[in-house]
Amino acid sequence: MLLTPGDPRYPALLGVIASPPSVHVRGAIVAADGLAIAIVGSRRASTYGLEVAERLAFDLAARGVTIVSGLARGIDAAAHRGALAADGRTIAVLGCGIDVVYPPENARLMRQVEERGAVLSQFPPGTPPLPYNFPTRNRTLAGLALGVVVVEAGERSGALVTAGYAGDLGREVFAVPGRITAEESRGTNALLRDGAILVRNWADVVQELPDMWRSAVRGPRHAGNESARPSIQSEEGRVLALLRSDEPIHIEALITGAEISPARAAAALVGLELGGWARQLEGQRWLAAAVHGEGRTPSGDP
Repeated sequence: MLLTPGDPRYPALLGVIASPPSVHVRGAIVAADGLAIAIVGSRRASTYGLEVAERLAFDLAARGVTIVSGLARGIDAAAHRGALAADGRTIAVLGCGIDVVYPPENARLMRQVEERGAVLSQFPPGTPPLPYNFPTRNRTLAGLALGVVVVEAGERSGALVTAGYAGDLGREVFAVPGRITAEESRGTNALLRDGAILVRNWADVVQELPDMWRSAVRGPRHAGNESARPSIQSEEGRVLALLRSDEPIHIEALITGAEISPARAAAALVGLELGGWARQLEGQRWLAAAVHGEGRTPSGDP
């Protein structure tokens, strides 16, 4: 299927960038894919990078976030796998024709992405994976997402090109910190030095989303132990202990009371909100929300 700008089926986020490309699509693009985050990084990723990419993609996809990546070896493939493991949606953006499998070992993964999301290319069918296709592909990849998370990248990584396009397009740029002595972390650490948003978990990403998309993030589909009350030793537990159901508390008071940084308090509140333990009122004021076993519902009034 070929989609051109202006077609109602054309990806909404991509349609608002300058000179959006026509794209060939296998699978389906849906309205919910507007809540999308790209996860990219090195093809020669470390075990740490692969684990972080897969876990981050899993946690975001389980909360309704579509994961966009490039189907490349390493971090890209791990991001797609994480989204699929969470029964979430994922979109692969190719640097070759829609009918060309590259790299060849990702043929099965490509089929799975098509079944559970979409495979997309701006290049004519049959186009080989030529080196100069990928910078062009990276701009499209960035245009499909609200932000780009770089998990690992060397100093000349294509992932940095994607991050650069994200900044140019007005999208958020995130980076996962790595060891200062590791070659595969030099690019990501440089992004952090230059102002990228530091990512330690899914909440660091969600809290930076525009309000309309942040409100679309849901509680985890695979809750596991996350439905249990947060431990008082955790940051979420310390913040929750300060909240009351009958009297809103401003975030500044929570930061002081929990003795954590503003960024960590914001991340903890995002986690509590999605878990049904807290809800936000106007003016950065927070209440303890109705939760399991306390006679109220997460969306109800206290």
